[in-house]
Amino acid sequence: MAASNDSETKIDVQSVPASTEARSGDRGGDGIAGILQRYRREGFVERGSLCLRGLALVFSFISFFVVVTNEHGDWKQFHKYQEYRYLLAIAILSSLYTGIQCFRQVYGKNMIQPNIAVLVDFFGDQIMAYLLISSASAAIPITNRMREGADNAFTDTSTAAISFSFFAFLCLALSAIISGYKLSTQTNI
Repeated sequence: MAASNDSETKIDVQSVPASTEARSGDRGGDGIAGILQRYRREGFVERGSLCLRGLALVFSFISFFVVVTNEHGDWKQFHKYQEYRYLLAIAILSSLYTGIQCFRQVYGKNMIQPNIAVLVDFFGDQIMAYLLISSASAAIPITNRMREGADNAFTDTSTAAISFSFFAFLCLALSAIISGYKLSTQTNI
């Protein structure tokens, strides 16, 4: 009988509270829910990057087009001022860079190795963003001096080109932040 008393010893097992079970599934790395959450986040980052580069392409091209058509005769020609020539050159470079990047992101996923592509994205976005803000800030003082003397179509057109270059800068600066995020989350650098 003594042996039967030992076998009837009850072990008190507590069940895991339901709140703990729910929290373990919300961590983002557990199970199918975590995989789907990561997939959505990565898709959002890719779409956001493409959208920002597409907008930068549009703004850079508009800036390029506006500068090139800024010919109003006599002293009102963009090519007579080195600041506007610099603005034009950077608008062309930015249009080419963002166009190539958009093409690569949409059609050429395997053109460059993924770990190299992330580095090109990161440094390319930063360099182009710097060049865009540099060209816009170089053209602002001469435009302001001209506007003090005479406010005309030439200065208005120059202001529009500078504004579009600034908008392209904002898009590429945000794209550089996304590229930095992708670089920091990459596992095989």
